[in-house]
Amino acid sequence: MIVMIPVVNDNASTQVAANFGRASYFMLRDTATGAMEFVKNSAADSPGGAGIKAAQIVVDHSPGALLVPQCGQNAADVIRGAGIPMYQTQGFDLDKNLEALIRGELEVLTEIHSGFHDHGAVK
Repeated sequence: MIVMIPVVNDNASTQVAANFGRASYFMLRDTATGAMEFVKNSAADSPGGAGIKAAQIVVDHSPGALLVPQCGQNAADVIRGAGIPMYQTQGFDLDKNLEALIRGELEVLTEIHSGFHDHGAVK
């Protein structure tokens, strides 16, 4: 299965990013072969709506699952609307989360937050 994960850097030693919409990259990982590909998150520097834009990037790549520590409501609606299951990561260690997914130990993400609105806005 191909899974997608928001990550900090575009290399194999990266970690899971804490914020889905503002992650620098997304990693596509084939759980059967270990092959990986990185996609720059063009939404990361958006002044607003980063979650929805990042969700569209996920949908455009059609992964079999998304591993994420948290997700806002608007982004979750887009991802769920595309039929992509979301699993909640356990910490930020990428390899441990992939192993947990393969063993069936990651839970489906059910707690969706309202979003981080006005992330980059000057007040």
